Order: sequence, then C-alpha cells, then structure tokens
Amino acid sequence: MYPAPFRYHRPATLDSAITLLSELGEGARPLAGGQSLIPILKMRMDEPADLVDIGRLAELMHIRKENGRVCIGALATHARIAASDVADDIRIIHDCAGRIGDPQVRALGTIGGSVSIADPSSDWPALLHALDAEIVCKGRAGSRKVGIQDFIQDSYTNSLADAELVTEIQFPLPPAHSGGAYLGFKKAAPAYPAASVGVQLTLTAGNICHDIRLVLGAAGPTPVTSKQVEQSLVGQPLTDNKLQQAAEALVELSDPPTDARGSADFKRVILRSLFMRAAQIAIQRARGEHISGSHDYV
Repeated sequence: MYPAPFRYHRPATLDSAITLLSELGEGARPLAGGQSLIPILKMRMDEPADLVDIGRLAELMHIRKENGRVCIGALATHARIAASDVADDIRIIHDCAGRIGDPQVRALGTIGGSVSIADPSSDWPALLHALDAEIVCKGRAGSRKVGIQDFIQDSYTNSLADAELVTEIQFPLPPAHSGGAYLGFKKAAPAYPAASVGVQLTLTAGNICHDIRLVLGAAGPTPVTSKQVEQSLVGQPLTDNKLQQAAEALVELSDPPTDARGSADFKRVILRSLFMRAAQIAIQRARGEHISGSHDYV
C-alpha cells in the first residue's frame, strides 16, 4: 500500500522546524530516519497532510559526555551510537543500539524517533528506563526535560506538546563498579523483540548491591519497572535465589500481549530467563569482566 498524498518540507534549523510544525498544525508530522513513521504511513495508520523532514539537522546529531552526563542528540542513529565511545564504556548501550533491526535500520533509524513513537516493543524506551534517562524536548515555549517514566505514557503515546520535538536524551554516567546488560528474544534480527530485559547495577565489595535498575520491555503498554523490587535487592548479595525472587516479582507485574510472537504465558517464561541472564552479565561487567551480551533468536 502507498501513503496518502502529503506535502514535504525540509527546514534548515531546529527553530524553523518548530515554527513550521506550529504553523501547519495538527496535520503535520516530523520525519527523522523514517524507520517507524514510513511503515505507519504506508499502512495508512496515519495520513498527515504535511511531513516536516528534520533528518538533516546537524545540531541534533551529537553523542558526547559532559558534566557527568551522557548527551545524545535525537538524530543520532542506532549505528553511530553503537560505534561510539559511550557504547564502549557503557556496554548496555551497545547491547541495545548494536542489535536493533538490521544494518539498514540501524543506519537510518534514530534514537529520538524511536523514543517519540513510544512503541511498546521498541528497544530504546525500555533501555532508557534502566539508565534513569531524561528526554529533552523543545517547542514554542522553549526547552524542558521530562523523565523517561513520564515521557512514555501509553502505547504509542508520549507527553510531547503540539509542535514540540525531542532534541536530546540525557542520563548520568554510571559510577565505578557498575555494569549493565540488555537482552531481547526475537524471531529474526529485523523483528521487534517478543520480550526484552534491561539490568543496570552498581556493586560494593562482596557482591553487595549498592544500586540497581530493572526493566521489562514488550511486556505491557509501557516498560515494566518497580522501585519496590529494586529496593528489595539494595544492600543484599545478588545471589541466584534473590535474583529469581526479583524476577518472579517483576514478571508478575507484566502484561505481555498474546500475538504472533507468542502467548502471554510463553513471554513470561522468556522474561524470567532473560532476566537471570541479563543480571549475571551485568554483575560480571560490574566486576570489570568483558562479557558479550546477545539477543536470543528463535
């Protein structure tokens, strides 16, 4: 199927893009890498009157560390993020960015587009929960920061205002003795994961958990997290028994859909398995070991 007719615009700056979106009104959509929006248009799930192409705005393509934080421009592609120094230093980032889709999708798709679409099966929204990320948005009223937990409101629903764009993703640099892992279960590399798990933690001496973030992806309308489950592990040795208890408690909160990728019960089994593997890899990385994480394929 072909998209419905639309007018195409290519502003030269971020401010002109915001002005244009404001002037065009509700029928306008921003276009970045197009890996999520174009399929939606081709299936006519949305029929905008205008597309505003922001994909060439160099001011949104940066990947850098500053003032103890990682700052990634909304137009940084998955491939560039995977190849960056940030991904080398924070391996959970490489786990995610380096295994999204296939090489073509990674070369074109952007982190800002992925977050903005808020697809419940998408990798970045889940992963960013594990890093306490903030989403920087800019619109007619200026810039603001929104925590990822508040930015993703429901399936395909975010907190962006009219004519507002995601411009940057920020999160604190993990402290020493930290490690993380992000794993997914897929039918094939180009597919969305049927289930995914992210674990980011910091250890003290004796394998004691100082801090931890846990997230389940593709497990409900929004990523599944629990402060209560995380706090149950803080100050504790991360034994298999403790981790299994945490996995059970977190999976109990999930609501994965039954679909072509598997039944809800099947996905819960996968989530438990992914949780244990991701936690063990995160622990090994926090100890300074160089461990490769990998998605599972059917």
